[in-house]
Amino acid sequence: MTATTDEQHMAQAIALAAAARTRTAPNPWVGAVVVTADGGVHGGATAPPGGPHAEVEALRAAREAGASTAGATAYVTLEPCAHTGRTGPCAAALVGAGVARVVVGVADPDPQVAGTGLALLRAAGVAVEVGCREAEVAEQLAPYLHHRRTGRPLVVLKLASTLDGRTAATDGTSQWITGPEARTDAHRLRAESQAVVVGSGTVAADDPALTTRLVEGPDPRRVVLGHAPEGARVHPCTQWSDVDGDLGALLGRLGADGVLQVLVEGGAAVAGSFHRAGLVDRYVLYLAPALAGGDDAPGLFRGPGAASVDGLWRGEVASVTPLGPDLRVEVHPRTGGGATLPAAASPPEGAAA
Repeated sequence: MTATTDEQHMAQAIALAAAARTRTAPNPWVGAVVVTADGGVHGGATAPPGGPHAEVEALRAAREAGASTAGATAYVTLEPCAHTGRTGPCAAALVGAGVARVVVGVADPDPQVAGTGLALLRAAGVAVEVGCREAEVAEQLAPYLHHRRTGRPLVVLKLASTLDGRTAATDGTSQWITGPEARTDAHRLRAESQAVVVGSGTVAADDPALTTRLVEGPDPRRVVLGHAPEGARVHPCTQWSDVDGDLGALLGRLGADGVLQVLVEGGAAVAGSFHRAGLVDRYVLYLAPALAGGDDAPGLFRGPGAASVDGLWRGEVASVTPLGPDLRVEVHPRTGGGATLPAAASPPEGAAA
């Protein structure tokens, strides 16, 4: 097949993976497309933990359509696994189905996989190609890949402010700076995250529920830095008492629990702490076309900032998206820059199935 055809089918696999985004953790959200010799196209995505992986789902779809999988080409966003967990090895399933060629988006850094799936396929005589739409797949799977490489979840810091960087009015009122479209998108971020972190000050001031009530998807595990009063809507939650300690320890704990992405929702003191520690992997800012117009309203961060312009943190704008009257700006640390995370232990056995 031509490179263009390969990219088209991988794009279909990426779309299938996107639809499974909120239901697979701690397993990766993977999409697969099987193109049979008669030209039929059959797709599948990873089921919830304990269920079939994407490759098996795509093969099943082909068989249910009455198509033969002998000589087929499979497109998979992530390297097929070669080990047995709660499900059997996907690489072996592809070989057993007579698939002749497998096109992979990215290799899997999980220690239980790490090239063994590719090796099994090649040893069986299957043609294997890796790197189709690699950048897109790597971004889609960024939380999973980060977790498997570091043992920690990907950290997304969510912020909402006026254009002049104010998160509330002078009297402390903040509902609502942004419109309903931005708030819905923030709930989608929650659904994509397995945990959400706030400070006890936010719990006391706003009594947030931190649910995904505006979108379909699971509520994240709620983590409060400090004490959550009895009766607060954030319950049930994890209360992290070591507020002034190493936030990396919290991330290590969450990573060991299978959390792939954590959403930090603030407030300003918590946001500043994660930022200054160099622990933020994605900044998502919702900017309202509004101005506080002064310097007496709360800002995005609390705590010491850069002493000079040379000390400013600088990132890369990954995307700018209009959401109703507001803008969603996503910023990533510069490639090769930013703080280096301490080495973390390998993910615990059983983190993936």
